[in-house]
Amino acid sequence: MQTMPTNPRSDAELASALRMSLARLTRRLRKQTAVGALTPTQLATLATVDRHSGITPGELAEQEKVQPPSMTRVIVALEELGLLQRGPHPRDRRQVSLTLTDQGKELLKAERRGREAWLAQRLKELTREERAILRQAAPILERLSKM
Repeated sequence: MQTMPTNPRSDAELASALRMSLARLTRRLRKQTAVGALTPTQLATLATVDRHSGITPGELAEQEKVQPPSMTRVIVALEELGLLQRGPHPRDRRQVSLTLTDQGKELLKAERRGREAWLAQRLKELTREERAILRQAAPILERLSKM
């Protein structure tokens, strides 16, 4: 297992430390599922449709960085579970738009609550100073995620 420098001095060491830490944290958060029956791809799809209600299947595939046939299979599975629904596109009758059902919205809320509860518990284990540093880092990490 690769060890991380405890105090990264160079930008390269910082990049490495952040990559490893964020990857580990992401894996731990993914394990905190409330439902457990959905795949990470299905959960990500629900979250994207929640953020972009009315998105088309093609736009969804592009957002999720998957091929359209793969996204079609995910959409069909989520429809069969009653979590996602297709509707007429408001401007282009050749297209369909995707929205979450009430059941899909509730499932996504439960997933988020479970993960946030787990993370909130971990944050309580940190010192006040460490939490203050993370409060300052959160907007910076968000900005990095959009670059």
